[in-house]
Amino acid sequence: MEIISSISELRATLKRPASIAFVPTMGNLHAGHLKLVEIAKQHAKCVVVSIFVNPLQFGPHEDLANYPRTLEEDCWKLQAAGANIVFTPSVEEMYPTVSSDGLILGQTMMIRPPPIANELCGASRPGHFDGVATVVAKLFNIVQPDFAVFGKKDFQQLFIIRELVKQFNQPIEIIAGDTVREASGLAMSSRNGYLTEEQKVQAAQLHKMLDNIVLRVRNGIADLAVLADAASLALQQLGWEVEYVSIRSQAALIPATAQDKELVVLGAAKLGSTRLIDNIDFLR
Repeated sequence: MEIISSISELRATLKRPASIAFVPTMGNLHAGHLKLVEIAKQHAKCVVVSIFVNPLQFGPHEDLANYPRTLEEDCWKLQAAGANIVFTPSVEEMYPTVSSDGLILGQTMMIRPPPIANELCGASRPGHFDGVATVVAKLFNIVQPDFAVFGKKDFQQLFIIRELVKQFNQPIEIIAGDTVREASGLAMSSRNGYLTEEQKVQAAQLHKMLDNIVLRVRNGIADLAVLADAASLALQQLGWEVEYVSIRSQAALIPATAQDKELVVLGAAKLGSTRLIDNIDFLR
């Protein structure tokens, strides 16, 4: 496995004639990330994994400075998983003009996602998906993969990346990997490391609430807004600070109607100071 930090070296290395599958990450890897690598290996001869904590997608009061960075351990995991190349650029490599206080001055051109980026997670994280779409577009341009693998855990991000590829006519097939969960049902996330052992037990409540919504919808309950509001209230009563619980169509990520059959229920809430997200996509 090669570890490459410069764009020019990566481009030179990837001139070799082989199909490429790409897994972008921010590091601090867990079993969910390694599952994406496994999926990537099924689609291409060369698997490239990027590890880059992207400052553009963090708000001014978010956890950029404290985001866990475990590069050495991550590389060992990726080597064991069978990745071919790990791309580990610095902020200066990805954004050539950076001030001494870390302000990115050179990236004055940004990808502006569709209006859905301002809903759900985007409502509480303004500009987040601009930063996500911009860095993914840059990484796609650098790696030029045939396939790119993203997890379903961030369903809104997956939706926006699919739109990015479609609207910019990029010859990349986006592959979605199912959410990998703890035995309790808790979705694996780098931010789970912020939780105490007691909170980890409590954190499984989010998935249980979403799973209960799926069951009720499949049992014929038609008022989806009432279901979502009831779940949100129940989580609040259990001590969560709820951002949203919402039932949407998978195709457009807009609030689901009675005619929609392919649905996704999404939730975001804080447990203590840790923000967690989860979703379940399903048919009714």
